[in-house]
Amino acid sequence: MTQIYDKDGDVVPVTIIEAGPCFVTQIKSKDKDGYESVQIGFEKPKKAKKTQKGKEYRYLREFRINGLCDVKQGDKITIEIFKEGDKVKVSGISKGKGFAGVVKRHGFKGGSASHGDPHSQRKPGSIGSSFPERVIKGMRMAGHMGMERVSVKNLKIVAIDLENNSIAVSGAVPGSNNGLITIQSV
Repeated sequence: MTQIYDKDGDVVPVTIIEAGPCFVTQIKSKDKDGYESVQIGFEKPKKAKKTQKGKEYRYLREFRINGLCDVKQGDKITIEIFKEGDKVKVSGISKGKGFAGVVKRHGFKGGSASHGDPHSQRKPGSIGSSFPERVIKGMRMAGHMGMERVSVKNLKIVAIDLENNSIAVSGAVPGSNNGLITIQSV
């Protein structure tokens, strides 16, 4: 992330994303596959093994389409499909935070620091009742935090750099540095 100045002179926090070029690797049709989609490949591997013959791209993602699509297998998709001011949806895997307790993971208040047991400050408290005598599904408890698919909608494209294949998007995007994300127009 960084910050840039807009036309009015205001500071805008932005995330710079390297976007493409991507290539159409496969087009699936309703007749042959039962649904319509386009498979896109990104980033060729530095060294391909014999067993990876036919998988020329490091990342493959499939996107559903409705109706006719004007792309063909082997077409190159660049950031020229976006314009400054467009709203986009960015999806990615959030940062993993390991095992976390209920106070950090779900924002529980915790117990009092005085008047009783000093060891109950960051514990969840009661998790069940006398009936149905079991822990109900969906009960918020301690556990693995992060590493979930997150989408952020309505991010504005502030700047486009065609030479470096990069886009500056207002605000933060999910995931760690150098993580894989998908960008879709809203």
